[in-house]
Amino acid sequence: MNYPGNINKQYQKKIDYGNRGIDLENLVNIANELYLQKDLAIIYKKPTPIQVITYNYNNKRITDAFYKSQSTLDYNGVYKGFYIEFDAKNTNRSFLPINNISNHQLEHMEKIISHNGICFLLIMIQKECYLLEAQLVLDFVSNSERKSIPYDFIKMNGHNIKYDYLRGADYLIAIDQLIKEKV
Repeated sequence: MNYPGNINKQYQKKIDYGNRGIDLENLVNIANELYLQKDLAIIYKKPTPIQVITYNYNNKRITDAFYKSQSTLDYNGVYKGFYIEFDAKNTNRSFLPINNISNHQLEHMEKIISHNGICFLLIMIQKECYLLEAQLVLDFVSNSERKSIPYDFIKMNGHNIKYDYLRGADYLIAIDQLIKEKV
């Protein structure tokens, strides 16, 4: 933009990364609510554990707090007698950066798998949603030099999840396939 006196100011749009996964989480929350209403599954979003330092009793607001421990994965619950735990990841690129998955999350996925639980990532990529089993994620991370999981890998190895804003992301169909493989 040119201002008087030939002063040229350039403005860059500020990119807000804080809520980049909110759309996928909303789709998952809608589906989970429907699953609960239809008594198909009990799956909840896990809150991040915090330690409250200061609480304003007049406003009923926490004014100072810190995280007590690292969060593991976003969601957990039970479906057809199987323990389920997963994380929702969203990317606007043609790959999922591995640094979007923290080391403690990878370690937690290994533990869930070792106890015969069903563990996966739900990934929103290229306006498509995929369920990618945790074991595939762990194998990719440990066997690849890449710093990201490419879209083609996710598409080839993941389960495509249909979604809309009325029913959410219906991922139970893919979990049924995973259960068939386990039994």
